[in-house]
Amino acid sequence: MIVDSHQHFWNLDEVYYEWLVPGYGPIYRTFEPSELAPQLAAAGIDRTVLVQSACNFEDTESMLAHAAEQEWIGAVVGWVPLYAHKLAEKALDRFTANPYLRGVRHLNHEESDPDWLIRPEVIDGLKILEERGLTYDVVAVHPLHLGHVPALSTACPDLKMVIDHLAKPPIVSGDYAAWKDGMKAAAQFPNVYAKVSGLNTAAEWETWTAADLVESIGFSIEVFGAQRLMFGSDWPVAVLAGDYTKVWNEVNVALDELGVQGSQRAAILGDTAAAFYRIEA
Repeated sequence: MIVDSHQHFWNLDEVYYEWLVPGYGPIYRTFEPSELAPQLAAAGIDRTVLVQSACNFEDTESMLAHAAEQEWIGAVVGWVPLYAHKLAEKALDRFTANPYLRGVRHLNHEESDPDWLIRPEVIDGLKILEERGLTYDVVAVHPLHLGHVPALSTACPDLKMVIDHLAKPPIVSGDYAAWKDGMKAAAQFPNVYAKVSGLNTAAEWETWTAADLVESIGFSIEVFGAQRLMFGSDWPVAVLAGDYTKVWNEVNVALDELGVQGSQRAAILGDTAAAFYRIEA
């Protein structure tokens, strides 16, 4: 089973996305399943994980509705207010009645407090997910956020967490030292996974190729192992620097260049995500 572990939909007429402004150009419009379906078929993708795009209930409700209608959506990563425990519990009671909700995410990189992730009330909210057997997607865009992962793992050792987009490695600058230190520290915790996703928008948008991805993917395999890595397209954000086909093809070329085959390749391209999000064949 081939799984895209990270894709989005949004509807500007139905849901408010605070971060999504006209300056984002080609992605400042509505994206829905009918547009993605043929691209998945062309790439041979069997299932996807539909991931949160807004810190509100409407976005999660919209995603769960899509999942009920599209057989290729295998799991949904929604949103609840982790900092408001009674509200979070009530929302989880409602959302988990839908069989597709498997995890939660919060756009912590949009918060004014860079230490939002390690606030005591947020950690207590993560413990609610831990108790319910749900997963957590960590937005670790900046080195500081990546540095918080060991603290989160220590506080919630049974909470399966995944670092989105390999924490946006510094592909353009090529200064990987701090990023490698952060990823190596996070990988020491067995409950932490990472997504091979969003790398095209971390590279030069107009000229990137598989060669630009090899360093970050190769190091991630070295420290996490393929069994804790999962491919994701980050569509439609990926449209900023190419398209679905280019992301899929170039990631596969990078894996070829790294000599990743057999069970390792199967893990990255589907098995890890299927196990992490409990996606059935």
